[in-house]
Formats: sequence, C-alpha cells, structure tokens
Amino acid sequence: MVIVTIISAIIALIVGYFIKSFQVNADKRRLEKEKAAYETGIQEAKLSAEEILERTRLDVKTLKKKTLFEANQEAIKEAKKVSQQYRKEIESEYKERNLQLNTKENLLNQREEVLTRKDDALMKRELSLEDKEQGLTSKQQLIDERKKEVESLEVKQKVELERIAKLSREDAQDIIMRSTKKELDREVTLLIKKAEERANEEADKKAKNILSLAIQRVSTDQISESTVSVVPLSGDDIKGRIIGREGRNIRTLESLTGIDIIIDDTPEAVVLSGFDPIRREIARMTLEKLLQDGSIHPARIEELVEKSRKEMDTRIRNYGEAAAFKVGAHTLHPDLIKIMGRLHFRTSYGQNVLDHSVEVACLAGALAGELEENVTLAKRAGFLHDIGKALDHEIEGSHVEIGTKIATKYKENPIVINAISSHHGDVEATSIIAVLVSTADVLSAARPGARSESLENYIRRLQALEAIGDEFAGVEKTYAIQAGREVRVIVKPEEIDDLQAVRLSHDIRRKIEDKLDYPGSIKVTVVREMRAVEYAK
Repeated sequence: MVIVTIISAIIALIVGYFIKSFQVNADKRRLEKEKAAYETGIQEAKLSAEEILERTRLDVKTLKKKTLFEANQEAIKEAKKVSQQYRKEIESEYKERNLQLNTKENLLNQREEVLTRKDDALMKRELSLEDKEQGLTSKQQLIDERKKEVESLEVKQKVELERIAKLSREDAQDIIMRSTKKELDREVTLLIKKAEERANEEADKKAKNILSLAIQRVSTDQISESTVSVVPLSGDDIKGRIIGREGRNIRTLESLTGIDIIIDDTPEAVVLSGFDPIRREIARMTLEKLLQDGSIHPARIEELVEKSRKEMDTRIRNYGEAAAFKVGAHTLHPDLIKIMGRLHFRTSYGQNVLDHSVEVACLAGALAGELEENVTLAKRAGFLHDIGKALDHEIEGSHVEIGTKIATKYKENPIVINAISSHHGDVEATSIIAVLVSTADVLSAARPGARSESLENYIRRLQALEAIGDEFAGVEKTYAIQAGREVRVIVKPEEIDDLQAVRLSHDIRRKIEDKLDYPGSIKVTVVREMRAVEYAK
C-alpha cells in the first residue's frame, strides 16, 4: 500500500514537471513574439522621428533665411535715417563752432591791442625807474658817508664818556646788567608771590575741604614695629641647650632660616636679627616651638622649621585676604593677594607696610569719591602701590620698579600700573587716580606717629636740614623743628628784604628736595624781623 502511494506521488511529480515545462516554453514563445513586435515598433518610430527632424531642419533654414533678409532690409532703412539725422547734427555743430571761432578771434584781436598799449606804458615806466635808480644810488652813497661819520662820532662819544665817567664800556654794561637783573628778579619774585597767593587761596579751600573729609572717613591705628625680634626665655640655663653641643643646634637653626641668632648677656632673652622679616618670623616661630617642646636637636629643628614655613604661608595668605577684603579688592589674583600678605612683616620707618597700604587705599578711595572718580579703581591702585616692597629683598631694583613689573605681569589696569610707577615721582602721572594715590601715600606717611626712625638717622637728618639753610647768604641761623618736619630760617633784615625772603624759601625748598630723602613733607619758613630800639633818658 505504501509502495503504491509512493509510486503515485512520483508519477504526479513527473506529470507536474512536464506540465510546468510546457507552460514555461509557451510563455517564452509569447515573450519572444512581443519582443519582436516591440523592436519593430521602435524601428518604425525611429524612422518616423528622423523624417520629422529632417523636415524641421529644412523649415528652420528657410525661415532663418527669410528672417535675415527682412532684418537686413529693416537695418538698411534705419541706417539711412540715422545717417541723415547725424549729418544734420554735424552741419549745425559746424556752424556753431564757426561762430565761436569768429567771436574768439575778435576777442584775441582786442586783447592784442590792449597788450600793445600796456607794453608801451611799461617801457615808459622802465625808463622812469632807471632814472630813479640812478637818483637812489647817489642818495645811498650820501647815506653811507653820513653813516661812517656817525660811527666815528659814536666812537669819539664813547671815548669821551669813558673819560668823563672814568668807566670802561664793559664796566658800564656790567653795572646796567646788575641793575636790570635786580629789577627783573624783583618783578619775577612779585609775580611768583602774587601767583602763589592766588593759587593758595583757591587751592587751599578745595584741598583742605577734600582732605579733611577724606581723613575723617579713614581711621587707622598706627603701630611702630621693630626690625629685630626678641624671644623671651624662661631662664638663662636654656641658652646652653639652644646653642647645643659644639654649637650644632644654633648653627642648624641659622643655616635653615638664614637668620642670625644672638645669645649675649641679655637676661632671659634671645635676639633674632636679619634683613628678611619673613625669615625672621619663621625663626621666631621655630624657636618658640622648640622651647615649648623641650626637645632641641638638629633633626627636630629641621622638622619644626619646615612646619613653621607652612604655617607662615597660611598666615601670609590670611593677612593678604583680610586686607583685600577690607579695601574691597575681591578680584585680585591669588598670587597678588599672597604677595600683599608678605607686607604684614615689612616695615618702612617703623610703619607696617600692609597697614600703610590699606590706609592709602582707603584715603585714595575717599578722595576719589569726593572728586567723583572711580572709587574701586582708586582703592585697588592705593592698595597695590607698595607691592614691590614685598620682594625688594629678593629682586634687584627699587620697590617702584619691582611693583610695576609685578602689576604688568598679572595684567593689572594701566591706571593701576601708572599709579604704582608714579607714586614717588619716578614717572609722570597720567590719571587723576595716580595723583590721588601719591597724595594718599604722603598723607599716610606724614600722619603724626605713623613712622619712626633711629635716633642716629633722626639727628643726622636734622643736622643736614640746618646745614642746607646755613649755606645761603644772608642767613643768620637755621633751626629744624617739629621732628624735622619744618625748617625755620632766621635771616639778617639788613641784607635780605621781603621779596628776597620769598625767593630764599623757594631756593631752600628746591635744595632740600634735591639733596635729602625723607618721609612726608618738610615746611620751609623764612623769618625776617626788623627791630628799632631806642632808650629815652
């Protein structure tokens, strides 16, 4: 049964295959017939298209020839019209030019006649001028002769005058020059005095008002600081431990900090001496830690010096940030803030430079506010004006040059850079803010108690001030008073008059500025007193 089924299936497959093959062949024959009919249609369409294109080409050529012929005829007609019109225009223009030429010819003839008449007149004038020139030549000869006579008479007159006056010409000129110079000096001194009086009257009112308002708004405590640090000891026996065996402890501390440690006969104290205030402070902190710790040996000293340095960096940044916050300079570069913090350990004539910078910033801001200038920029310039002092122990140059380089490096405002470079007059101030910073710097330095100096320098400065005043002729005695902030010059009234006293004050002021360096300003007062005393008997 299964076999029958399989055979039936095979037969069915074979029959299906033959039927499918027959259908495929029939479809192929049908497609071939359709393809042949299609290709025949294409050939007929190509032939028909070629015939149409050929007819079209012939029609186009015929139409083109006809159009060109008509266009040529039209162009010939138009050219004839244009030619006739152009000919008429040329003829009319020719007539106009002939009229213009005739007119110009007539004008030229008239001008030729005028020029001929002028030429005749010039000839006559030339002849007249020649006659006059001959007359002038003769007159010039007479003048030259008279001039020689006058010169000879002047020479005789000078000789006679010298004989009568018993003075040579040079002596007479010298007398006249001295008299003239004295009179001119008097007039110049009068003008200077009047100008100063007018300027002082106007400037004093405004300046005093502005400065008083600014100073009232700024109040800063001034503390005079020493350049030597002293570390107290609990007893003199600790000095031996600080020195160590064969001095190794003190040598280690000095080499690591760069500070001289002076252990002398001062009871219960050690003195730290050095030019760098930051190194001196690190040495002081280290020594205090060693004394608290009690263990003093080279390894411990090295460890505590490094620890003190890190603490000092933190303190410096804190000091700088606090000062910047106080003046409102929040946008300063972090490096500038750290450099400003170093100024806490820097003094100038005993005045703390960071406190001085803050005070100058506040004063400059107050002055700028009174003058309606940029207060923020003025405070920033005042705060940074002495930034060079933080590095003047490490970099060559004045603190002004160093500060200018630092501000330029950190791309500060050009007004701030100019204020730094001009606050001591090294360069010219280019803005009002720079002038205000310079003024605030002088105010802060000149405030009573703001600065101090050693007794030796103080005496030397007073002696130099008195010596400058005594150098001038007519000065009886010079006194330096008010801690050297005023020079009072007593003159001889019979040799120096009032105007010369004014001039003398200017001369002394200039000489002091040229020869001396000093904080703040110095007032020069010339005193002339004439007393007439008689006794009735």
